Parts: sequence; C-alpha cells; structure tokens
Amino acid sequence: MTLPDVASGRFTQEKGFHIVLQVPETHVQIVIDAILDVAPLKQGDYDSVAFKTNTGLQQFRSLGTGRNPKSPGLINVPCLEVSFFLENEPAMITQVIEAIYDAHPYEEPVIRIQEALRTKHIPGVDEDNPNRIWNARDADWYKPDG
Repeated sequence: MTLPDVASGRFTQEKGFHIVLQVPETHVQIVIDAILDVAPLKQGDYDSVAFKTNTGLQQFRSLGTGRNPKSPGLINVPCLEVSFFLENEPAMITQVIEAIYDAHPYEEPVIRIQEALRTKHIPGVDEDNPNRIWNARDADWYKPDG
C-alpha cells in the first residue's frame, strides 16, 4: 500500500508506523513506561502520546510448544489495547519492540505494526479557534495543573 501525499496550510504529514499491542490490565502502565524509556512518543508539542482502550477480554490457548504447558481450554485475560505512532526510524522501532518484550508478561505478546500517515498542526495557525482547549470554557477533562 502506498500512503498518499497530502498537503494543507493547516497541517503537515509524517510517515511512520502505528503500533497496537494487547496488554494485561495489570501491566499496562509498566509496558507504557518501558516504551517511554526508549521513545518519547512525541506528537508536535506533546510527548507521551498513547491511547488505551477500555478493558476487554483477550483469549488464547497455549499449544504446549513454548515455555507454558498446554492449556486444557481457552484462557481469558482482561486486557487493554495500547496504540501509538512511531516515526520511521528502524533503530527506534527495534528498541520499542524490545522494550515491549522486556516489560510484557507474555512469552508471545500480541503486537501489530502498520505503516501509517499522521498529521501534525502547523504552529500558530488557527490559534483563535473557539474549540481549542485554551479558548474553551471549563473543559472538565483538561487539567494542566493537576
């Protein structure tokens, strides 16, 4: 798949990779912290930018060919999906995947990597937009001092 070239006076584009991984609920922040130790996950003027879903159930059955014994049936684990963007830097991608393997409790973590295109705002454009955090009244979800 070839990613499109898009242009605008409002944003720029950057090619890279969208990483999605499934992590047991109890280890989500441990894995994210390990990722942040090797990659800042920057998005323009922000860092530590990642997305976590609500808890769902991941299912699997161990075949007994790895470190774990064969499962008698399906195992269901409360997991979250974590996703983030990585710039197109092969060494960084390798470091991030190794950090995930080091911090993740599974022998075989579920990690998906897709080529992706992201947009980034052009600083100074649209500063007076009434929908921006700094122009909105009482955005109860945004607490810069808290």
